[in-house]
Amino acid sequence: MATAPTVAPDKSSQVTRKPYPNYKVIVLNDDFNTFEHVAACLMKYIPCMTSDRAWDLTNQVHFEGQATVWVGPQEPAELYHMQLSRAGLTMAPLEQA
Repeated sequence: MATAPTVAPDKSSQVTRKPYPNYKVIVLNDDFNTFEHVAACLMKYIPCMTSDRAWDLTNQVHFEGQATVWVGPQEPAELYHMQLSRAGLTMAPLEQA
């Protein structure tokens, strides 16, 4: 008596990709950094930061208490956060976007 061959189920060829989360670099308002220093730091450490954008963000920090200055992958976010902090800016902890 012949038996039917055993057939293994097809493996799913569909791969689900889950992107890495982005992180927000947030500068907080304080009473000791000048507008000029904040804007200069943003232009120095955040890639592609224009003077106009740096001043807009500096004003947002001053008038709203904080501004998200960069959003992206964790490793560069940690670098920019550390650089801005070492330059004397008051930083919020990194948080997922």
